[in-house]
Amino acid sequence: MIFLQIEVGAMKNFTYVIGDEESAEAAVIDPSWDLDAVLATVNENNLHVSYIINSHSHRDHTLGNQELANRTGAKIVAHRNARTQHDVSVDDGDIVHVGQLKVKIIYTPGHTAESICLLVENKLMTGDTLFVGECGRTDLPTGSSEQLYDSFFSKILVLDDDIEVCPGHHYGDRPISTIGHERKTNYTLKPRTKVEFINFINEPT
Repeated sequence: MIFLQIEVGAMKNFTYVIGDEESAEAAVIDPSWDLDAVLATVNENNLHVSYIINSHSHRDHTLGNQELANRTGAKIVAHRNARTQHDVSVDDGDIVHVGQLKVKIIYTPGHTAESICLLVENKLMTGDTLFVGECGRTDLPTGSSEQLYDSFFSKILVLDDDIEVCPGHHYGDRPISTIGHERKTNYTLKPRTKVEFINFINEPT
């Protein structure tokens, strides 16, 4: 697998390029800014972009969708609840095939109602659900601290400790972590009841 993490824009967003070495088919996850740099990376690796996949609908993760689609012919993929325009709707457990790569969709609402994580081999692209050392906000439209609790403790923390956490922003002390490291060090993932978690997330800062 070809896996490329590209930091873009003033908000320290990460755009990801994943590619199948055999077929040269690729997907771009969360395109926003610096599309020329993203496409240069694609071209340097002799890849063809078939899919654009959004972790959620916020503008800083979808801004480049249409331009990138126009320039590559790629189809836009998003959760079925996504409010943004997309060509392919996905839900929990679905698989997007990128050449021989299998991109598993894990539905993880909480930051937004349409948030998804993408599991490809040992890499989990978490969008704004989980950051290195932090978690996504739930106080924006369609956010839910109750759903975020379920996403963390029923969907993400049941994964193997060696799965790499690849977040949507470079907000932590490293660009990529692991489930095991976050389980041990991320204060937002401390064992709590759902009520305790909701109170913790919603308490004033």
